Amino acid sequence: MREYSLSHLTDSVLLRELSALVARDRLTTATLLAHIAEVDARQLYVPAGCSSMHAYCVEHLRLSDDAAAKRIHAARAARRFPALFGALTEGRLHLTAIWLLAPHLTPENADDLIAEATHRRKIEIEEFLARRFALREVPRPVRVLTPLRPVAVHAPGHVETSIPFDFVDRHAPGHAGSEAEAVADTQLPGEQLPDTQLPGEQPAVEHAPGHADPPPPEERYLLRLTIGKSTRDKLHYAQALLSHAVRADDVAQVLDRALDSLIAKLEKQKLGSAARRSRRKAKTGKRYVPPEVRQAVWQRDGGQCTFVSAQGHRCTARRLLEFDHVQPVARGGTATVEAIRLRCRAHNQYEAERAFGSEFMSRRKEARRATAGALPRTGSRTAPGTPGTPAPRHDAGTLASPP
Repeated sequence: MREYSLSHLTDSVLLRELSALVARDRLTTATLLAHIAEVDARQLYVPAGCSSMHAYCVEHLRLSDDAAAKRIHAARAARRFPALFGALTEGRLHLTAIWLLAPHLTPENADDLIAEATHRRKIEIEEFLARRFALREVPRPVRVLTPLRPVAVHAPGHVETSIPFDFVDRHAPGHAGSEAEAVADTQLPGEQLPDTQLPGEQPAVEHAPGHADPPPPEERYLLRLTIGKSTRDKLHYAQALLSHAVRADDVAQVLDRALDSLIAKLEKQKLGSAARRSRRKAKTGKRYVPPEVRQAVWQRDGGQCTFVSAQGHRCTARRLLEFDHVQPVARGGTATVEAIRLRCRAHNQYEAERAFGSEFMSRRKEARRATAGALPRTGSRTAPGTPGTPAPRHDAGTLASPP
């Protein structure tokens, strides 16, 4: 086992070796970004059983979610602007600087932004980017953090107009938080934890001899987010409609009921229902997957992509799932429970390319884009997050009809 005690080194040698290690680390980081960018461009994460480069970094390279996200964004930026590799290797930019610059880099401003960020600290880069691009504060996503103090208690049903961002730095001096005691920092206004009791702590309760222990309490999470006035008004209205059944201060119960209703609605849209089945009876084309088949496949596959890599790694994707014909429709595939499986979008496309070739699929995709560009936008089916843009379809033999 390597010895990590350095007490035998003189001060000058210790400082010289530290500087050399930092320089080597910069070179290693730049090389790492180059490799991530190339694997990402070739989409080599797909045959490895991952739906995205982020999933590959987390599941195969064992990077944390934050470390993976930061390095992928930086790698993609450096692939577009190779000067970033040199700036990182030479120590003019650190990894966080590249990550901050990435969304704003263009061929016209790249050199100026790199020069302005040279040898700057994170906060300095954030300040000049905010000035230059007139950035507004954007609500941060849900993060798993450890609270340092009890949650403030509000009046029943109170909804704050604005909630400050108060994120805990795990590595702050004196803080010894661990992953095990972490909770999601996403507090809903009005929700609170028991006084002086942090999540994960169990109060000591003494029972009489022979008394059975009560069941463990349900796990609790803090939900903190900023909402617009429209959403706040809807929340207040829902509280009023449920006032005879739910306490005014129990916002968590309102959210739980709302999610139950939303999930039921989305499941009907995704998997089909008896009512929709009768309305869609006329759709009996080869690509049509009946609702009862969708429901059975969804239950069988557990709402998860079923692709398994050659090394036995199953894709963990549960988003953007599609019903894929095991045997392509163009080659006689049918819409039965045994002949349909769940695939994420990346692996659905991967199966199509394996079946028909990447060049053929590229030509099909270009043809569909050309056709979609000629169609009127009114009433067209759009992909999530791209308003007005018709959703591209995958190969006819691999993509089941959308729910």
